Amino acid sequence: MTKKSTLVLVAERAGVSIASVSRVLNGLPASDGVTERVREAATTLGYVPSATARSLKVGKTMQIALAVADVGNPVYVAMMHEVSRVVTEAGYRLVLSSTGSDPSDQIDFLAGLNRGFADGLIMSPLRVTDELVAALQETRVPVVIIGSLPAGVEFDNVRADSAKGIGLAVKHLVKAGRERIAFINGPVDTVPGAARLAGYVRAMTKHGMPLVADMQAAASDFTYRAGLVAARELFSQSTPDAVVCANDLLAVAAMKELSTRGIRVPEQVAVIGMDDTDIAELANPSITSVDLGSVKRARAAAKLLIRRLETPDAPVEQVVIKPSLTVRESTPAAPNHTP
Repeated sequence: MTKKSTLVLVAERAGVSIASVSRVLNGLPASDGVTERVREAATTLGYVPSATARSLKVGKTMQIALAVADVGNPVYVAMMHEVSRVVTEAGYRLVLSSTGSDPSDQIDFLAGLNRGFADGLIMSPLRVTDELVAALQETRVPVVIIGSLPAGVEFDNVRADSAKGIGLAVKHLVKAGRERIAFINGPVDTVPGAARLAGYVRAMTKHGMPLVADMQAAASDFTYRAGLVAARELFSQSTPDAVVCANDLLAVAAMKELSTRGIRVPEQVAVIGMDDTDIAELANPSITSVDLGSVKRARAAAKLLIRRLETPDAPVEQVVIKPSLTVRESTPAAPNHTP
């Protein structure tokens, strides 16, 4: 059996003391020659220092966790890159976790977090239950939430005003002369699903547009595959001249179903997405989309967490990122419409 590499073996191979090895592997100052020999020896021997053991010695793991529902979603990818940039500049490493949308899985993740693999957490939960809130409140490390929280729940928090974003989409379509504006949402029992439905109802009412049950469909998830099912349902039961979708993946699914049915975008049906991801720009035709500031939210959340780590007693801060509309080919620009 091959003998397991240890700190002693690394020191022997590098020709330095155990103390020197410890300094290099913990990121403390050492001469260039010692640093090079230690890292070469550790790499050769496959030695990986234990973050847990290191945290017991120095009180920190120098790791920050980011927990999102789906690491394949373009919004979360953009967030991950920005969070990584901010925390790296502050001297931390990013640990990414895909927790799914089930609060029980997120609670299990929080239990693992309490065992000390990270110094802080940024979480973007789709569903916020009383049990999840209780688990968050018992978490031993600082937490920043990206997304809305129930009233009275005190965490550093960054959210987008997605209801207002839906309002921007509906207003654009009304100005463009669209009269039958449908809505493809994600699950209504999620935080974004509930907010976006409320925004649709409010905007349609404000502009005197009819609210018809057949002009609304809810996908089982915020994914392309779930969007295809919802789009088929919607276009089988109604004939809208515009569709607002709760994210860009659902918008791409709607355009795919319209193409399958021989319906032209935007000539016959205009389509608007939400999140303003690269997918919206790369689609053909490119998709008008509501920008909810995913990068801005990620940057603000990361900075709030670094602030909390440096100043544990700082007052709780809640940040709202304003939405904007990026007009592309899937809708006619409002100035081109002649009432």
